[in-house]
Amino acid sequence: RLAVSTDLKDVQQAHLVIEAASEQMSVKKQIFETLDQFAEEEAIFATNTSSLSITELAAVTSRPEKVIGMHFMNPVPVMKLVEVIRALQTSDDTYQFVYETAKTLNKTPIEVEDFPGFVSNRILMPMINEAIYTLYEGVADAESIDGVMTLGMNHPMGPLRLADFIGLDTCLFIMNTLHEGLGDSKYRPCPLLKKYVNAGWLGKKTKRGFYTYHDHS
Repeated sequence: RLAVSTDLKDVQQAHLVIEAASEQMSVKKQIFETLDQFAEEEAIFATNTSSLSITELAAVTSRPEKVIGMHFMNPVPVMKLVEVIRALQTSDDTYQFVYETAKTLNKTPIEVEDFPGFVSNRILMPMINEAIYTLYEGVADAESIDGVMTLGMNHPMGPLRLADFIGLDTCLFIMNTLHEGLGDSKYRPCPLLKKYVNAGWLGKKTKRGFYTYHDHS
């Protein structure tokens, strides 16, 4: 029942649109403005953003009450959680429809308010950032830091390896969003994270991050 298209005008057929473009507000706003022109009046727009303001995105459309966040966790086929994020403008009907739709996808929706990083990344990213500081300050090497968190805290993957899987550029982007959005120095990104991103060491996708990856690792 899937039909593939590269033309945004084909959104005319859709009742629910889930946008998953890169984590840049300007890119997402442009997509939402275009969708707003072509989608039917009743269509709901959801964004899969991991940290950006749903309220700000909703404001560029003529249907802000029909805009909402649906933040799926990686890897999407495995993870059950969908953070359902209400913009300031989101109507109860929109929220209810998206909440029920998430359940039909065999996901567990959890309601979250629209603040930088929502719940998932507001808690996860500072933990990852602190792990990078621990490496930066020479407290332990990467394997040891990850070992403490997997063996001691029962995390399925250590924070540094997880950062490599997420992408260090994405981690830095979210830390910057938290830092700017909340204005608290505790969200300051670690200089080592910035250095790795500047070097193009973005994690698994570039085969180099806190670990080195070969095709089979």
